[in-house]
Amino acid sequence: MPNPSQIREWNATAYHRLSGPQVSWGKKVLARVQLRGNETLLDAGCGTGRLTADLLEALPYGKVIGVDLSQNMLRTASEHLSGQFGTRVQFVAADLQYLPFQQIFDGIFSTAAFHWVPDHERLFRSLHRSLRPGGWLQAQCGGGPNLERLRKRTDRLMAGPKYAGFFAGFHEPWVYNDAATAADLLRKAGFAKVETSLEPALTVLEDRAKYCEFVRTVILRHHLELIPDAGLQQEFVAALAEQAADDDPPYSLDYWRLNLSGAVQ
Repeated sequence: MPNPSQIREWNATAYHRLSGPQVSWGKKVLARVQLRGNETLLDAGCGTGRLTADLLEALPYGKVIGVDLSQNMLRTASEHLSGQFGTRVQFVAADLQYLPFQQIFDGIFSTAAFHWVPDHERLFRSLHRSLRPGGWLQAQCGGGPNLERLRKRTDRLMAGPKYAGFFAGFHEPWVYNDAATAADLLRKAGFAKVETSLEPALTVLEDRAKYCEFVRTVILRHHLELIPDAGLQQEFVAALAEQAADDDPPYSLDYWRLNLSGAVQ
């Protein structure tokens, strides 16, 4: 079994190159944020910093602290951004459920991260505690029926005789709340002016090779870490790609995005 430090790590170089869909969704979320330009913001689950850079561009007199659990992600983000933005950007390795901040931030921005956090009640309390009075949360993550088609195919494959032995006791690594559940959790954590909504975000990969690399790196890394043989890992992903080839459109992923916003009074 992989140890916890392995599970939290990503292939950051590959993710930086492959995360175009996540970045495009995040830019739409960022467009909803109204900034003065001098705020102190938290980028919660900053990854390799592609959207952190956009935040900093919109904050000529402000600063951003990027937080991620993955040291690989933070190292890549620092390599890309520290030279350009200097002391206006800092990176901290931390679990979003246990942020080491108390009323520090004017706002929290996050995309494509919260669904990887196992306890959303604890997550939202941690975020609320990190915001100053009058602070805001603007976020998006996977939710509702996110990737339902791929997940059902993956479950069937895991249960087959070739792979079942690797997945005894396995639980999905994601939390995909619906809009109503997310709103209740935000209010319970103390947020006001809560708004949540779900929207489809069908994503089409260019070809079989791109589909396999994306699924392997971005979606199913936890699953594949449980298969010790590299050849079997490739067969696992190839079986999913074979089914995806017959979808309409081929090699598409049925993403759904959960939009979240709230404020601290």
